[in-house]
Amino acid sequence: MKRFLLFVIIFSFVLAGNAQLNPVTWSFSATKIADKTYEIHMKAIIQSGWHLYSQNQPEDAIAIPTTFVINNNPLFTKEGTIKEVGKIEKMKDATLGVSANQYSGSVDFVQKIKLKSNAKTNFTGTVEFQTCDDKKCLPPKKININVAIK
Repeated sequence: MKRFLLFVIIFSFVLAGNAQLNPVTWSFSATKIADKTYEIHMKAIIQSGWHLYSQNQPEDAIAIPTTFVINNNPLFTKEGTIKEVGKIEKMKDATLGVSANQYSGSVDFVQKIKLKSNAKTNFTGTVEFQTCDDKKCLPPKKININVAIK
């Protein structure tokens, strides 16, 4: 019984430690670049030793790509797709025969929008992402995006 209790306590600390692990910090902002035109910046700061995956992955990738779901808003239109600004790394594991497009350090995901009128609104949605280091991958995580457009 004591061994079982010790196992449960240790296992609880391991789970709590993994639950606290958050190697990516996100920030969201809007920059006015022209009349009624904004760039929405969704910036990921990645802790040293960790990787965040690109939205676009090769055929043989096992990585879960970063995915954005932007809520429809009748006050603006999206101009193009979300661009990635950062130094992409093309990882290839010859042993497993897989590859991935990933970022280290930081990456800025940028979506251009055009307001239909001079109204205040919000750019909202979610980002789902996965991070890995050289030994393990964390389960995918989803966070909310909410940027005020003034």
